[in-house]
Amino acid sequence: MQLFKDGSLRLTKVGPLGPFANNAYVIADSETGEAIVVDMPTESARTLEAARGLRVTAILLTHSHPDHWGEYDLVKEATGAPVLCHPDERLMPAEKIDRPLADGDSLTVGGVTITVIHTPGHTPGSCCFLVGRHLISGDTLFPGGPGHSNSARELQQTIASINERLYTLPDATIVLPGHGDNTAIGRSRREYAAFASRPHPPDLHGDVLWESS
Repeated sequence: MQLFKDGSLRLTKVGPLGPFANNAYVIADSETGEAIVVDMPTESARTLEAARGLRVTAILLTHSHPDHWGEYDLVKEATGAPVLCHPDERLMPAEKIDRPLADGDSLTVGGVTITVIHTPGHTPGSCCFLVGRHLISGDTLFPGGPGHSNSARELQQTIASINERLYTLPDATIVLPGHGDNTAIGRSRREYAAFASRPHPPDLHGDVLWESS
């Protein structure tokens, strides 16, 4: 686990979890004891332990690939909190979504504000969550490159989302992805510049790396 502090914000990164080495996140306000959980991968007991003693007011999904909500029932039952997901997500049954997420939504946990950034590409309804100087990026942006794409169109849409929605954030913004290690917006933007300076085949997609693809 990693703990990030900023004023009353307590942001806990829980992972790696399960066979896909997922990360889950607990966003809390230390003054009010309120919290929001992001994603529900397997080994949810560890996520719930990170939220122990807090009042979970919502559960957010970065996207609907099953590895990110594999223990929906366990987390939902343990917290009693509503689940929020972008309505464009195709793999999350509609009856499991209590409220929709929309681009620009602001959610509050005590005095902490979470801003929803819709970043279609990896999936149609992928969302990132900006929490102060921290960006929970789901499977949209990782150290060294974008999330996996199943087609050239999907990659192009992901890159557009990253350029237009994420690379406009301050360089020092810490990127907290859905799997693996952290990075920063400034570093990622510099890596992308190397990618953008080279020609690429029109059908490029898959596991793309900014500096070597």
